[in-house]
Amino acid sequence: MASVLMTALKRQDVVVDHASNLADAEAMARFGTYDAIVLDRRLPDGEGLSLIPRLRALRIEAPIIALTAMSDLRDRIAGLDAGADDYLGKPFATEELVARLKALLRRPYILRADHTVVGRLTYDFRHREALIDDQPLDLPRRERLVLETLIRRPGRTVMRSMLEEAVYALDDEIGSNALDAHISRLRRKLDDLSAGIEIRAIRNLGYLLRAVS
Repeated sequence: MASVLMTALKRQDVVVDHASNLADAEAMARFGTYDAIVLDRRLPDGEGLSLIPRLRALRIEAPIIALTAMSDLRDRIAGLDAGADDYLGKPFATEELVARLKALLRRPYILRADHTVVGRLTYDFRHREALIDDQPLDLPRRERLVLETLIRRPGRTVMRSMLEEAVYALDDEIGSNALDAHISRLRRKLDDLSAGIEIRAIRNLGYLLRAVS
């Protein structure tokens, strides 16, 4: 099931990490940054719901969808009472899970601005689209994820580790200069279109995106 869900989410341009047990899930949540968590209740080392209070105690506020084959009313109430933001009984269509994730990410407490404008470029977060003077900018997935991450923090340095986390899953093989290559191609495209944007390398730290005249 995890493999099917990961494939479905990746088709939606979602970067996905998979933990097969509670211990790994807690470690990944502690040291990673996630927009949402899909949590199965039946895991090899215990009840999935037991993870939720531990995450909240660590101030990890990512919305959580609990998955379970236990779908009677009492089980659903138990899941929501444990702190899950949504609850989905098995079997379910992957399309429904994707739709529920999108709905959670639109909730006010995690909703970001619909769009950001830097120079002549507008980034539409809702549709995950870059436009220059209202004309779509066609970008490969990873270049678009780099741009999306940088433009959330215009004028501020984004750590290299944060960019890699946004662009690659934990099991992706990352070449030593893969991120730099994506940024170089993105920078060249923005320059060719006179987007009025500079992407600067900040030595030993990361990258910074800002408007230029």
